[in-house]
Amino acid sequence: MGKKNQLKKIIINMKKSLLSLLLVFLCSNGYGQAPSKILLVDGFLHIGNGETIERALIGIENGEIRLIKNALAHSFNEKDWDTIIPLKGAHIYPGFVAPNTTLGITEIDQVRASHDFREVGVYNPHIRTQIAFNVESKIISTVRTNGVLIAQPTPRGGSISGSSSVMKLDGWNWEDATISKDDGIHINWPSSMNSNGWWAEPAPKSANKKYGDQVKELEHFFTMASAYAAGKKIEQQDGRLEALRSCFKGNKRVYFHANELQELQDVISFSETYKIKHPVIVGGYDAHLITRKLSDAKIPVMVVRPHSLPENEEDDIDLPYKLPALLQTGGVKFCIQNAGDMEAMNSRNIPFLAGTAMAYGLTEEEAVRAVSLSSCEILGIDEKYGSIEKGKSATLFVSKGNALDMRTNDVIIALIDGAFVELSNMQKELYNKYSKKYKN
Repeated sequence: MGKKNQLKKIIINMKKSLLSLLLVFLCSNGYGQAPSKILLVDGFLHIGNGETIERALIGIENGEIRLIKNALAHSFNEKDWDTIIPLKGAHIYPGFVAPNTTLGITEIDQVRASHDFREVGVYNPHIRTQIAFNVESKIISTVRTNGVLIAQPTPRGGSISGSSSVMKLDGWNWEDATISKDDGIHINWPSSMNSNGWWAEPAPKSANKKYGDQVKELEHFFTMASAYAAGKKIEQQDGRLEALRSCFKGNKRVYFHANELQELQDVISFSETYKIKHPVIVGGYDAHLITRKLSDAKIPVMVVRPHSLPENEEDDIDLPYKLPALLQTGGVKFCIQNAGDMEAMNSRNIPFLAGTAMAYGLTEEEAVRAVSLSSCEILGIDEKYGSIEKGKSATLFVSKGNALDMRTNDVIIALIDGAFVELSNMQKELYNKYSKKYKN
């Protein structure tokens, strides 16, 4: 009789599991609305702040996380929840973030008409990526399936490219997808060094003789913008200077795209001179050489893509891989970004960039933080996003294995603001189509 009862319990549990997964499938494919009360049971929780819970209970209600408990120490009443999803050791992560990317504002690299990230002109602080964001981009669905659920579409080109926004990778339109509109202005700091040769035949760098003049030109524009922002009565509004007003008021970040040592030191001085409250360095290839200065100035770094080649002949061959660990050791707040060739489609590799950083010095939870909570802190959205904590948005995903390893990253559930997200994409559909045809 004991064995029969045990078998009966197993069958009942299996039916419950199948029912829960069916609900997830229906909701994630648009056939129903997300249930208001969801309970995730027995998953290995990576909170995002460096902490973990080996067997977690996560309760979600109306898009927010309302409950986080250790499943070993707490029971629950099944009647209190609309949907209960047993995870049995699968990994739960906060939604990963792709900062400084052209994802959603470009579709095909070789088709210029699909590029919505660059405008003509040198000083374009008034250009906004928010209104150009395409929620129907085919690329976005391929990125979500690896756990990347938030992005910062960023303009390119000129001395001042424009304003980025922070967007959810799901929604009816750009308004629906917006998390933080016009979060910061992007400045392409003048290059102190000129690169010579090309990737197959590199040559030593040479000093940029026009560097000083180019910096002065930028300073002149900011002096004008600072005076404009300080003015109490403005008779004729200037769109470009108006866009910079919030940078001086402290409501908007200023992202300085800079890499060389001289550039980074000048950015620190520039930020102090113009009293910029929220400066951020994007790239920061030489940031490991001045970690004390960056830490004292409280300037975070969106570190250059770890899957990069060394910039200088004397650099360690693995320097890009270990840059995150060097910044971590130096006490500099940082996150990982993926700007570079084919960056929109390669945003799916954000988890694996963190995995590389983990292999070269970061702990696993530090690596998870570098693509979740740290990114959100730098972007200024950490009050709601970036970690799985009570009161925050239920923007998270579940992977069968370690999400930082391309061999085990297998996302089976994803939620943005508590709503299930579709995890199919055209690449998966083609794979399934031809797998059936040829029965591999």
